[in-house]
Amino acid sequence: MQGKGQGKGMIKPAKLADAIADHLETLIREGVLRPGEKLLPERDLALKLDVSRPSLRDALEKLEERGLLVSGRNGTHIAQFLAPIAAPLAALLQSDPDAPFHYLEFRTSIEAAAAKLAAQRATDLDRKAIRALAQRMRDAHGKDDPSEEADVDAQLHLAFYEAAHNTVMLHIMGALSEMLRNDVFYNRDRLYTRPGVRDLLLDQHLAIVDAVLAGDAEAAHAAAEAHVMFTLHTLREIREDDTRLEASLRRIGRTDLIETTERA
Repeated sequence: MQGKGQGKGMIKPAKLADAIADHLETLIREGVLRPGEKLLPERDLALKLDVSRPSLRDALEKLEERGLLVSGRNGTHIAQFLAPIAAPLAALLQSDPDAPFHYLEFRTSIEAAAAKLAAQRATDLDRKAIRALAQRMRDAHGKDDPSEEADVDAQLHLAFYEAAHNTVMLHIMGALSEMLRNDVFYNRDRLYTRPGVRDLLLDQHLAIVDAVLAGDAEAAHAAAEAHVMFTLHTLREIREDDTRLEASLRRIGRTDLIETTERA
């Protein structure tokens, strides 16, 4: 990005600041720069963009006014601009025992649509990123601790949203994905440690990957839908098992609540 000079035909500083702001806003909108990420220090960022520091500073101020950036002692970060919606929603859902099922019912259609769009729209760079994540998932699958695999799981789904090239879907599902990482909807470790489930989840994820990479939109749609429905049914089974276990524990502990007399 050029335009430091002020000669005839050159971009004036005020307009340059607008151009820089528009450029950064595009990167935020497309998910290149993600909420919570920290920008380079002003000096380094100005060099990276090949602009003057005063123009960059003006651009950053414009984006801060728009609520897209947050500046402080620790530098400048991409704002969590959906937090005014996501934070109250997270608090509301944590008190709803059926929230995991409602979330997954909603996600069934969205996930399937994202996979279908990804199969149709993915660029070579998108496919490269998806392949890399699929390999990371295979590598993590061989480890005893499932936490890394569960984390790659979330990253892979985000890669599908990115490859769908739908900015509304990307940001809404990105915010929900962050809530999932924080176990707002359900505990992912419990899902991954349920006997037999981890292998099935890997197969399901790789089926979506294969369909997206092959450009098979219908297969991608079907694989993604089946994956989310499987997760929904498995979580229902976990809930039912927990309910039965709690009932058994209450029966075992009933003697703590009643007076007993010994009989001759």
